[in-house]
Amino acid sequence: MASALRVLPSTATRLLFSRRLPFSTSASPFSPSSKAVIYDQHGPPDQVLRVVDVPPVELGERDVCVKMLAAPINPSDINRVQGVYPVRPPLPAAVAGYEGVAQVHAVGPAVTFPLSPGDWVIPSPPSFGTWQTYIVKPEDVWHKVRGDVPMEYAASVTVNPLTALRMLQDFVELNPGDAIVQNGATSIVGQCVIQLAKVQGIRTINIIRDRPGSEEAKEKLKQLGADEVFTESQLDVKNAKSLLGALPEPALGFNCVGGNAASLILKLLRQGGTMVTYGGMSKKPVTVSTSSFIFKDISLRGFWLQKWMNSDKAEDCRTMVDYLLGLVKEDKLKYEMELTPFSEFGLALDKALGKHGSQPKQVLRF
Repeated sequence: MASALRVLPSTATRLLFSRRLPFSTSASPFSPSSKAVIYDQHGPPDQVLRVVDVPPVELGERDVCVKMLAAPINPSDINRVQGVYPVRPPLPAAVAGYEGVAQVHAVGPAVTFPLSPGDWVIPSPPSFGTWQTYIVKPEDVWHKVRGDVPMEYAASVTVNPLTALRMLQDFVELNPGDAIVQNGATSIVGQCVIQLAKVQGIRTINIIRDRPGSEEAKEKLKQLGADEVFTESQLDVKNAKSLLGALPEPALGFNCVGGNAASLILKLLRQGGTMVTYGGMSKKPVTVSTSSFIFKDISLRGFWLQKWMNSDKAEDCRTMVDYLLGLVKEDKLKYEMELTPFSEFGLALDKALGKHGSQPKQVLRF
């Protein structure tokens, strides 16, 4: 990972970040110089990412300069660098990262939002380029958030927690006492689903992989509020529904794995149930039996948060972010993360890539 630790001047980066914009009456018309994680071509992240020096950027009249506080390394960030994600920043000199939390450093003279130096803000909806120390973008990119929660939660509140919230609300009308079923329950989205469902009085049936430590994983999920947790092998039996006990048959299922794990969800869904696919970690297809369609009238849907946010949902997104951070403050929403100094970016990336075994979600601290 030596390439990711080098600090290199970049002509392409200078062209990307240097702009001629109107003078600002902020303390300085320019941002401080910065460091950024960039890539000029798609490929393995530990080979194509590098840290570069970025020259000061001039503030426009409606620009806001922020100092990044924290930014997560999400699987979708890795996929963008690899070139396999549907929406990617233009090359060369693309700055990596998509969400994060920052502190207002300076504002242009025509900024109308009530932002002051020191305020915490997030890009909402998220935008490319959060893995850098200072960012200058127009005021409408930024949403002021509460500053009394751990910064790693403010940094990561959008992509995973908001996915969980939208899926619980957008596909099936659920009432207290209803049940949902999900695979990939130990993922951040899975953990958020359990806790958000609990807040709404919805029961959760959770499926995890067969692996060493599965009993400990079950206990952790139950501490978050999971009603039942099964390994895939436990449900891979003829009369799997008998294992649900007094729980109702689930009306809604969430699939982020595919393959047999998706088939197990279909097996447990009630008549007329809906399965929503939002990921495919196993890289295996979803296979549905003809009888599931004909006799159970199962519906299959898909969810992609970025598409939802791009459909004039900016204000809705911000309202929900505030709601989610409120739950964090009330200790009703939590998930394991590890803050790693930006100066140790190479280590954080290696952990995110799985080179150090199973690790908590990595969040860069600037």
